[in-house]
Amino acid sequence: MGIINAVLLPKTLKVTLTMRKQTFSLKAILQNSENVKPPPGPAAVGTSGRLLHAVLLGAPGSGKRTLALRITKHLQLQKFSSGDLLRDNMLRGTEFGVLAKVFMDQGKLIPDNIMTRLTLHELKNFTQESRLLCGFPRTLRQAEALERVYQIHLVMNLNVPVEVIRQRLSARWMHPSSGRVYNLEFNPPKAVGLDDQTGEPLVRREDDRPETLTKRLKAYEDQTKPVLEYYRGKGVLETFSGTETDKIWPSVHAFLQTKVPQIDQKASVTP
Repeated sequence: MGIINAVLLPKTLKVTLTMRKQTFSLKAILQNSENVKPPPGPAAVGTSGRLLHAVLLGAPGSGKRTLALRITKHLQLQKFSSGDLLRDNMLRGTEFGVLAKVFMDQGKLIPDNIMTRLTLHELKNFTQESRLLCGFPRTLRQAEALERVYQIHLVMNLNVPVEVIRQRLSARWMHPSSGRVYNLEFNPPKAVGLDDQTGEPLVRREDDRPETLTKRLKAYEDQTKPVLEYYRGKGVLETFSGTETDKIWPSVHAFLQTKVPQIDQKASVTP
């Protein structure tokens, strides 16, 4: 907790935690992440049986989660979501989860050294598997740290107008334990205020509220621009623009077919 109080949290903010045995230890994460070693150089993209390490970037509310589910459905790879990782830690009340919530409720991005080390701590077990990284990296430092562990073959960036994002998030509700997302305008729950699968109450994310969202989107834009330039310089960046996921998806699918021949050809534009 010394790290948190002395470096990350405002002096006036004190957090007292009672940690369960099964929860993450932030200290252990910081120590173990230093031992993460780069895997052997991954093989080229698009060759049958070879690894594929892809990244999906986009502002909050850009449709990353929906698009990621479609991509993983049509490709032989697993999704790794930094958002899911954060939610899991917050729900379990881990030291990291409590810390993350403090920053998110203020509309701030989680500091690089913490977010990167937690993520690499998780990813080190998957260096020999094809993965779609969703929502990470968000900063240049994160991208550089990731590159030392994973060779990224392609990066897909979603460019959605800010006003569209604001409209989406104003109607967004979610199921806390699963991360399932609903939109009251185009993807409402079957029963008002309840999750379709469990019947449990839906909640409004604190960082979706207007006063927090403005800060959140500005922080994302400022910190992600260098990431896009970084991957553009490596020749692996492709940007997809649009206002609806259903309209963006065919372009994404067509792009993936040129990069990964083994992509499912049967449902080329279907969700």
